Amino acid sequence: MALVKINEILAGRHTDQKVSVRGWVYRKREGKELIFMVVRDSTGVIQCTIKKANPSWSEAQKLTIESSLMLEGTAKEDTRAPGGFEIGAEAVTIIGLAENFPISKDKSEEFIRDMRHLWLRSRKMNLVMKVRAETLEAAREYFKRQKYTEVSPPMFISAAVEGGSTLFGLKYFDQELYLTQSSQLYLEILIYSLENVYCIAPSFRAEKSRTIRHLTEYWHMEGEWPFADMNDLMKFEEGLMTHVCHTIAEKCQAEFKELGADIEKLKAVTAPFPKITYKEAIDRLKPKNPALNWGSDLGYEDEKVLAEDFGKPFFVYDYPTEIKAFYCKTYADHPEVAMSVDMMVPRIGEISTGGAREENKDHLIERMKAQGLKPEDYEWYLDLRRFGTVPHVGFGMGLERLLIWMLDLENIIDAIPFPRTTRRFYP
Repeated sequence: MALVKINEILAGRHTDQKVSVRGWVYRKREGKELIFMVVRDSTGVIQCTIKKANPSWSEAQKLTIESSLMLEGTAKEDTRAPGGFEIGAEAVTIIGLAENFPISKDKSEEFIRDMRHLWLRSRKMNLVMKVRAETLEAAREYFKRQKYTEVSPPMFISAAVEGGSTLFGLKYFDQELYLTQSSQLYLEILIYSLENVYCIAPSFRAEKSRTIRHLTEYWHMEGEWPFADMNDLMKFEEGLMTHVCHTIAEKCQAEFKELGADIEKLKAVTAPFPKITYKEAIDRLKPKNPALNWGSDLGYEDEKVLAEDFGKPFFVYDYPTEIKAFYCKTYADHPEVAMSVDMMVPRIGEISTGGAREENKDHLIERMKAQGLKPEDYEWYLDLRRFGTVPHVGFGMGLERLLIWMLDLENIIDAIPFPRTTRRFYP
């Protein structure tokens, strides 16, 4: 008797054959003569029936929700069953009998979030994690096709990448270090050896924002490469986004259907994306938010308004220098404007930030001092400009923000297995 996965049965590959499956009890309904069980494994769920005359009836009666089991029987087609197939069970073996499972239909969203370690077993989270895995694979596929080398930057850092107010400090033996906000500066080191590089790694931001798109620990897809400008950067990001969306639309149709997510918006993603300057964005937003002026940082609500106008991915570029990091390159004839660009999507707003990096050592030192940073803390970074400096660009895209948009999720915490927010760090 073949030990098979449930999705193989649902695909009709074992119809009218004896099969054995291993998994967990997902649902159970017991009658006088028949027990109906929905059993799940990593690949899907299937209805199973046990008749009272079956020698395993007493074992089946003992089974509780989330008990693990091995079940043997005949796979058969049945249009009345969820998925169109069921297993007529002939033998049931209890592997691990579950206590009373705490998650039920009447539990609140808050309770479910507190029970994350158990909620990850839910069908919803199973499907989201599969789409997440395919998204990572598609991104890596695109980087590889474009001849980028994947690298592994450190998570412990000695100097800030973004604003110091969002750093997580920690004691590192007898020194003070930080958790990385971005791998950008370390990717810049590696372009002088490998040229086109990328990483997919965690980043940490001590932001006290409590929105549907903020995490304190998230996964960052970051790329850096030399001999490139802003046009090259936006073209690459368009290509990456288009490839990921089209790949997911092709490979994850079943997951999107079961989750009730709109797969058509992924199919509709095509390059080139619309592009507006920061100044144009302010002009568009000012009638709705008169407080916005040149130099204002666009907030979440502002970005959402912009994104709804476009209804698809788009770019906002050329931000004020004063609201951008020290490493952002500025225009020689307009030093008040930084070569920085954000990609935005409906409902979520910004999902990536990138731009040209300042390659001139003296200009970089000036920017550091203007932002109250000590150049001596960044000596290794300045060395990159001393020894063979080169024009270069890079970006970072938040994986969870991409997923929350693609899958129409209500909150970003459902886009990651173990969310870390200002209030959540368990388990």
